[in-house]
Amino acid sequence: MLEEMLAPYRSAGRITLLERVRPTAATTDGDRVTSVTLASVVGGPEVTVSAAYTIDATETGELLPLTGTEYVTGFESARDTGEPSAPDEAQPDNVQAFSVCFVVEHADGDHTIDKPDRYDFWRSYAPGAWGGERLLSWTAPNPRTLALERRSFTPNPGDDPLAVDADQSKNAGDENLWLFRRIAARDLHEPGFYAGDLCLVNWPSIDYFLGHVLDVPRDVEEARIADARQLSLSMLYWMQTEAPRPDGGTGFPGLRLRPDVMGNPDGLAQAAYHRESRRIQAVTTVTENDVSYAVRGARGATRYDDSVGVGMYRIDLHPSTGGDTYIDVPSTPFEIPLGALLPRRTTNLLAGNKNIGTTHITNGCYRLHPVEWNVGEAAGHLAAHCLATGRTPTRSRPSPTCSPTTRPSWWRPGSSCAGRTAPTRTDTPATSRTDTPSDTSSRISPKEN
Repeated sequence: MLEEMLAPYRSAGRITLLERVRPTAATTDGDRVTSVTLASVVGGPEVTVSAAYTIDATETGELLPLTGTEYVTGFESARDTGEPSAPDEAQPDNVQAFSVCFVVEHADGDHTIDKPDRYDFWRSYAPGAWGGERLLSWTAPNPRTLALERRSFTPNPGDDPLAVDADQSKNAGDENLWLFRRIAARDLHEPGFYAGDLCLVNWPSIDYFLGHVLDVPRDVEEARIADARQLSLSMLYWMQTEAPRPDGGTGFPGLRLRPDVMGNPDGLAQAAYHRESRRIQAVTTVTENDVSYAVRGARGATRYDDSVGVGMYRIDLHPSTGGDTYIDVPSTPFEIPLGALLPRRTTNLLAGNKNIGTTHITNGCYRLHPVEWNVGEAAGHLAAHCLATGRTPTRSRPSPTCSPTTRPSWWRPGSSCAGRTAPTRTDTPATSRTDTPSDTSSRISPKEN
């Protein structure tokens, strides 16, 4: 779908798409980014690009250290953010788990993979949050209660997919792991179109939290991602050979990887799924005090004069490299302030992903894909608006007196109030802060209760 959307612009020469590259260097002039160098991950040549505006939409905020843009990582302290769930001291290396996902189907025959090199380690690994249970199992903590719960696993159950209630306030939906992440239901299609369901494995058992990949040497980053891939393969091998079945037997040898779905010969995702990124020291930082239902209650989330989008998800933090278990608590429907996309100092770099001005805690609800996509679209609209009007991103924000009908045109049609003083937030509790921590390496770990 995305390629179809881009096709007219690529064929007209209006967009150049460079694939399978990552940024390796950047140049700056004062507070402006002047170029970014991209290196191919498949052996192609380096390319250096220059633009009036650069959007960092990488999974981990890779442009921030390359451009010298101030940022934070990990868990901030309560002293820095005023958040009730933050620890007393910052924990810069306390980062949420990342995962290497994969898709399986259940088919006739034996599709057991070769035993992964690290299988013996992962088979015996029992994290503290699992209360003595092994990571490779059907048992994991309930993210909301932290009680250990045993899940079931029944491939191709022959259920009615349209009867599934997706309201997670009633049911988290993870009792049968096959249904929890099912991405294609055979019974929604004509008989014979699909041989079976397709199930995405993105479960607690493949969460990798032995180490993070932010601001570590490249060889360490690559080794940890490789180890996470071994964890995912080990989970698959365990399911194929040792997992308890409902009929009392063990193993599901019919589970088969789908490299064609993942676009990768080994059947695993092409890249790791990172739940937490480097985060800019932003003009506006959203804290727990702005979105937590326990703090906000019936007032709802903090409202912003410069809102560029909305989102809704629980504050959902997975186990972390600091040894923390889940934090999964209610939030309220929230807004995305434009100020969260703007670094305090760098003038032409925009945050376009999980690298916006949130904290370790509020990243837990702003990291979800619909919110990420909203952020990316807003960043693209802002760059186009700035090019069309000659205004800087900061001067494109509305003044405190702007009403929804007088905001800049790229928010609302027919507006004319951009370029005045910075907006204020409304209905903000006394403990909430608009500024980000001054310590660029600060991080905090969540309390288990």
